[in-house]
Amino acid sequence: MPESVRIHLLPDLLISQIAAGEVVDRPASVLKELLENALDAGSSTIQIQLEEGGVKLIRVSDDGIGIARDELALALLRHATSKIHSLDDLERVGTLGFRGEALASVAAVARVTLTSRHRGEQASKQHAWRLAAATGATPEPAALLAGTVVEMRDLYYNTPARRKFLKSDNTEFAHCTEAVKRIALAHPEVAFTLAHNTRVNLHLPRSDARTRAGSILGEDFLLEARCLDVQAGPLHVAGYCALPAYSRARSDAQYCYVNGRFVRDKLLSHAVREAYQDLLHGSRYPAYCLFLEIDPAGIDVNVHPQKTEVRFRDARAVHQFVFHAVQRVLAAPLTAVPVSSEMDSQQPRPASDLQATGWPVSQASPEAGSAEHPTFGNRAAHQGSLRVGEPAASGAYLAFAQAARTPDSPQPAALASCADGEAPPLGYALAQLHGVYILAQNSQGLVVVDMHAAHERILYEKLKRALESQEVATQSLLIPAVFSADDVDVATAEEHAESLRQLGFDVAPVGPRQLAVRSVPALLQAADPAALTRALLGELREHGVTQLMTAKQNEFLASMACQGAVRARRLLSVAEMNALLRQMEDTERSGHCNHGRPTWTEFSMADLDRHFLRGR
Repeated sequence: MPESVRIHLLPDLLISQIAAGEVVDRPASVLKELLENALDAGSSTIQIQLEEGGVKLIRVSDDGIGIARDELALALLRHATSKIHSLDDLERVGTLGFRGEALASVAAVARVTLTSRHRGEQASKQHAWRLAAATGATPEPAALLAGTVVEMRDLYYNTPARRKFLKSDNTEFAHCTEAVKRIALAHPEVAFTLAHNTRVNLHLPRSDARTRAGSILGEDFLLEARCLDVQAGPLHVAGYCALPAYSRARSDAQYCYVNGRFVRDKLLSHAVREAYQDLLHGSRYPAYCLFLEIDPAGIDVNVHPQKTEVRFRDARAVHQFVFHAVQRVLAAPLTAVPVSSEMDSQQPRPASDLQATGWPVSQASPEAGSAEHPTFGNRAAHQGSLRVGEPAASGAYLAFAQAARTPDSPQPAALASCADGEAPPLGYALAQLHGVYILAQNSQGLVVVDMHAAHERILYEKLKRALESQEVATQSLLIPAVFSADDVDVATAEEHAESLRQLGFDVAPVGPRQLAVRSVPALLQAADPAALTRALLGELREHGVTQLMTAKQNEFLASMACQGAVRARRLLSVAEMNALLRQMEDTERSGHCNHGRPTWTEFSMADLDRHFLRGR
């Protein structure tokens, strides 16, 4: 056998360089490992200095517990760690770093120097010690007040082929900045300072979770986000989920953590994406910051060299828990969400407190869920008036409606209640703009509602509930709607007659190429029955009844709701507009239509004053 193919042991340096290829792929990977070690050391302040995107220099200084003199050399060896001692520790990892490969791998491809002062040495008034990662090196006395300084210089100086794969300094620095933000977001109690080429680029003082999220994700994210804090047995999820109006073209505003560790987990991403399914427009990506806490024995964090992936023991339970928690927060009706800015600025609270107040994790009340939504009677162009008998007619509401019918009357009680802060979230209608938007006044200022999009969401949610409970109310047509159809449509109507009845349609052939619609869902009685039936028959032909009643069900119900909703240019009375506003407040996901477009927006008095330069 040729000498070159004989089995032999690899040199220790080559082993470390191979391991470095898995752990260290760019400066940001080095920085991540060093920051995790600093956090595990109990640091409260971490300072980071970079040069040339981290390729020339990465220096991480912390005020943690430090490393004893006798352990400095050991810290640079492979598989040396203070985090685990037995298999039981490995199965219940509670720290960020535990593999014992980071410093050894970095030292194999860069020049590393450790300077540290252990807290025991501080107590005995001993000085700090410095050790350069070189063969035969011994610790030397150094000046350091507390903690540890890890200095890495000239990444890949001894493996130039790997260095060619690095990007520009600006690109590498951007990755380093993102690594710092990911870790800082999960540890608001720790102060972080990041400097690049002697210039401070990021400073995050110690703060609470909300302030840290605002510093990293932006205050506009917090303004468009709902607070989440839900506990179910050993599972706990907290954080912020942005409303669809804050959706992004890329998935660059998605932060997911498991036991404080940033992860890219397909299961969790899928759960959140499914929770946003009825709200997002097209290929937009949701923005969120979620922290999942779980028993360490229920996950395996040792499935990826860089520890960015995890495996759950009961993956289905975790998926369903996260999915339902996020879905309930996004689906909460306006009546369950405080509208005052004071509430918006509060910190996340325990789930028990949130449920007691009805804030995001609570479901809509039974009364709100069963309230009758406004529908349309048969009138010209299939757009009738809204029935307003169902909403509670308070004294303020009736006074407002009466005042709207008599222009010369004094200010109604409803407007006075708006001024006193007692108005409902969407306030009371003032007027209609070009037959498209409803203008309303609430305690905050002016509310503008897209009436078609709002009514579309109301109908869609009610159609879903009716179909789930198999109680789709039908409306018989006084005169059947007869329309021309081809042979395939006629055959489809005959084949799926029973499925059509379950959806609220009574369709029968009245000739070789004619179909008659005798009844439609009561919620859609204002829509064009022929157009609705054609769309339904097309869906049945394309997907079949099985898919239509499962995977494609919501898509078709959304299409039905869109055709049945009130159209633009339709003039509504003040009573009809107020009825629509009240139904919006009691409808889940009413902030966005079925296509992800917002249904309403609010302009506070401060916004209006700023626009018109009042007070300047």
